[in-house]
Amino acid sequence: MDLRENLALNLRQARNSRHMTQEELAERSGLSARYIGAIERADVSASVTVLGRIADALGMEPEALIRKAKSSHLE
Repeated sequence: MDLRENLALNLRQARNSRHMTQEELAERSGLSARYIGAIERADVSASVTVLGRIADALGMEPEALIRKAKSSHLE
């Protein structure tokens, strides 16, 4: 699994564990819900700036979003 896939899975898990929709995360991070969805599908690569904005919106450290995921349905 590559970093983009790790981010996709970790982001979705973090967002869902906070009972947050993609729209809510988008609003809190200043990004579009469509872009959040694309990141969660591993369709795009997020810049470090975007990674930081998402992490801030989720109240977590950016590195937690790219750590090796424990399981994935993307594999």
